[in-house]
Amino acid sequence: MLDDLNYRAIMIGFPLLTLGIITGAAWANYAWGTYWSWDPKETWSLIVWFVYAAFLHARFTRGWVGKRAAWLSIIGFAATIFCYLGVNLFLSGLHSYGSTPKM
Repeated sequence: MLDDLNYRAIMIGFPLLTLGIITGAAWANYAWGTYWSWDPKETWSLIVWFVYAAFLHARFTRGWVGKRAAWLSIIGFAATIFCYLGVNLFLSGLHSYGSTPKM
């Protein structure tokens, strides 16, 4: 039951994440003149996308369910948390909103 719920949540979230990355790239092109600048936030969002893409790929092609699929989704969730919080706290770049202003 939890495996099915996890799969359904990722099946809803993955297209939304894809749409967010695409629209973010379009906005970046409008704002900064380039679609992708390999900023830490952009890079980590791509890493999150790849982890969840690997989850879906393993599920569709290898039939991964249960523990193996759960581990991939836990890794994806940890990468998502790092993308939202860790990048702002530990890395600097265009998306560093939480950093202290320099004097």
